[in-house]
Amino acid sequence: MKKDIILAGVGGQGILSIATIIGDAAMNKGLYIKQAEVHGMSQRGGDVHSHLRISSDPIASDLIPEGKADIIIAMEPMEALRYKHALAPNGWIVTSSTPFVNIPNYPELETILAELKSFENLNLVDAEDLAKENKMPRSVNMILLGAAAKVLDLDIDTLSESVNRVFSSKGQAIVDMNIAALKIGEQA
Repeated sequence: MKKDIILAGVGGQGILSIATIIGDAAMNKGLYIKQAEVHGMSQRGGDVHSHLRISSDPIASDLIPEGKADIIIAMEPMEALRYKHALAPNGWIVTSSTPFVNIPNYPELETILAELKSFENLNLVDAEDLAKENKMPRSVNMILLGAAAKVLDLDIDTLSESVNRVFSSKGQAIVDMNIAALKIGEQA
């Protein structure tokens, strides 16, 4: 098993929490992991991304070569397109359809969505609305992670166990809400 994953978003959207959950789940399945992250502009709403590599065999580098990512998980559509050059020809994009408009010249959403829809393997999820409908606005990232579970080859039970371990210090209500968000995402 090998999955090269690029996680992308804007500071504060929970990209690094997704990476932590996937990494914990992979390690608990006895897999190797390597991670590299960039989050220097996160305090200003800037680009945050992480390379996450999981494999049943040892991994030499934490960086994913261009054109080799199996999955891009993006918290907003423009960030998904920012890393399209990294995607393997048969790779998947799992992204929220709701933009995070943090720059004055943000492209037209219709243009971004049209380009995303040109990818054969796309799971476009309205994670923001699902979070609002289910009264869990701070769990958008876990909804998106649940939507990516199948292409990650990590089942919801394994991811739920990791959510429990990672968020246990925040209390059972937070754990339960994030596990519920995973399950909502899985159905999306």
